[in-house]
Amino acid sequence: MKTHTPRVTAGFAAAIGGLALIGGSGCGGVLYAVDVSDAESKLETARALGAEKYAPYEYFYAREHLQKAMEDAASADYGDAIDYARDAEKHADKAIVLAKQAHEGGGR
Repeated sequence: MKTHTPRVTAGFAAAIGGLALIGGSGCGGVLYAVDVSDAESKLETARALGAEKYAPYEYFYAREHLQKAMEDAASADYGDAIDYARDAEKHADKAIVLAKQAHEGGGR
């Protein structure tokens, strides 16, 4: 029985190598952009749910960390900016949950 061995073309190998190079080169700006966009979206959702009132600690913590992420990114400190953006997203998520609970009568 003959087995089929896939043939790797030069173009395919170059594409895989390019992706590995990009992934390993620390493209902080791209990661930051994704993380800050997610955090902004969740913070806006939290605000729309009234998290400023129902989950003020989580909401304002998220907002200030998002602001710090933007400041760090402006000075090309993407490692810290990503950390701040992810922390902002995590707290925005908590603010969303607490605000939803408050609307349902669960509160804190």
